[in-house]
Amino acid sequence: MNWSSILWVTAAVLLAFYSLLIIAYRKWFLALKPFVLPAGVVPATRFSIIIPARDEQDFIGKCVEDILTQEYPAGLFEVIVIDDHSTDATPAIIRQLQQRYSNLQLVELAKEMKGQQLNSYKKKAIETAIGKCQGDWVITTDADCTIGSRWLLHIEAYIQQEKPVFIAAPVSFSDTGSFVSIFQCLDFMSMQGITAAAVSAGFHSMCNGANLAYSRNAFLEVGGFSGIDTIASGDDMLLMHKIKKAFPGRTGYLFSQEAIVSTAPMPDWKGFINQRIRWASKADKYQDKGITAVLALVYLVNLVMLLLIPAGFADAGLWLIWLGLTVAKTLTELSFMYPVASFFRQRRLLYWFGIMQPVHMLYIVIAGWLGKFGKYQWKGRTVK
Repeated sequence: MNWSSILWVTAAVLLAFYSLLIIAYRKWFLALKPFVLPAGVVPATRFSIIIPARDEQDFIGKCVEDILTQEYPAGLFEVIVIDDHSTDATPAIIRQLQQRYSNLQLVELAKEMKGQQLNSYKKKAIETAIGKCQGDWVITTDADCTIGSRWLLHIEAYIQQEKPVFIAAPVSFSDTGSFVSIFQCLDFMSMQGITAAAVSAGFHSMCNGANLAYSRNAFLEVGGFSGIDTIASGDDMLLMHKIKKAFPGRTGYLFSQEAIVSTAPMPDWKGFINQRIRWASKADKYQDKGITAVLALVYLVNLVMLLLIPAGFADAGLWLIWLGLTVAKTLTELSFMYPVASFFRQRRLLYWFGIMQPVHMLYIVIAGWLGKFGKYQWKGRTVK
């Protein structure tokens, strides 16, 4: 067997395993039952909503007002914006809003840190805010998010019904109409779909810090971010894994369209790649070997598929094989993406799905490699 045969056979075998995994994810996702808000929920939990913000003047006002105008008693929640060394009007916007809302706090991380240098400012921001909060439960979201008016009410009802200590909830990217925006929406939607499907299968493995809630006592009991505080990313998934280990069976997923938080995509390819490298940088820190195996499979499938393209210059038959495998990969993924896109009300974006396959293969390989061995720029900082 020559090298070209080895290459396409390897691609076909890896794709077969990958397809079986995607089919399983589809089955698990379809088995999920949406959480329905019970009638007559009486709010009782006191929440502290923490928003780390760095140079977010374009978004922070809308995000904070979305939360402060929730259909939830104002006396039962507070919003803490922790300003992470912003150089724009972010803190000034919060100070202005404080004149109208007594349950809004501003914490300036620069004053708290006194010149200390870190690799993970976001974890430090959240930890600092938790040290000052009054709530029994902590909720984290991002400064560029938009949030529905019954978000807190759904989290409260889920706590009362399921008695968890940690809740992950769905997040979507808002489409701005550009190619890079649509690409991010589809890519992120697939990750959110896999998160939900994994919960359905009984091995909750992923979450996103834009829509998380956890018991303050649980956070303190596992030592907060200790042990993961030097890792630039992971304020969401790595924390969830610590809590999941300490409190078996007490993590949950709020599968409800009314609980979806929408966040802005990166404005350009550079920002997008840096974001994904940041996310990929924590991949080798997972103690759950199942996650590592899935990530490795996804990476290898895309790597080998990508290698078939330049190999076609030496053996033109490989281009036809690549096309056939790509069509098979696309159709399998679409079978999963259709119900996921329906849940997130973004089905119209699926028309772009096939066109973006080559770009997606390239991005997976680049982001995965640089997440392990490279550096990236994030919020004006170079992170290792």
